[in-house]
Amino acid sequence: QVQLVESGGGLVQAGGSLRLACAASGRTFSNYIMGWFRQAPGKDREFVSVISRSGGNTLYADSVKGRFAISRDNAKNTVYLQMNSLKPEDTAVYYCAAKYGPLIAGIRHYTASDFGSWGQGTQVTVSS
Repeated sequence: QVQLVESGGGLVQAGGSLRLACAASGRTFSNYIMGWFRQAPGKDREFVSVISRSGGNTLYADSVKGRFAISRDNAKNTVYLQMNSLKPEDTAVYYCAAKYGPLIAGIRHYTASDFGSWGQGTQVTVSS
C-alpha cells in the first residue's frame, strides 16, 4: 500500500483559505487516483474531491464545488486541496486517500470504502 501524510490544516476565519497537502510514498504515485474526504464530529466520513492519475480529471462534492480545487504533482508524489471561501461547516478532519487504478467514467461520487490507503488526517477549523 501507499503511505500518506497530510499537512496544512489549521484554524482560519470564515471566508479565508487553506491549502492542504498530502505526500505519498511506498508505491508508484501515478498509478493511484487520489481523493480527499472529511469527517466532522458525530458524522460519517464524506467525499470531498478526487483527481485522476494524470490530474486531468477531477470530481467535487456539491458542497465544495467552486470553492475547493484539487491538484497533484506526480513528480513530487503530492496531492493538494486548495480551499477558498471557507465556511464554519467545512470544519472537520480532512483525510487524503489513494485508490489503485483509473478514475471510472460515469462515477460522480466516491465513498470511503472505495479507497484502500489513508493518511492520519489533518484538522481544519473555520471560525465564524
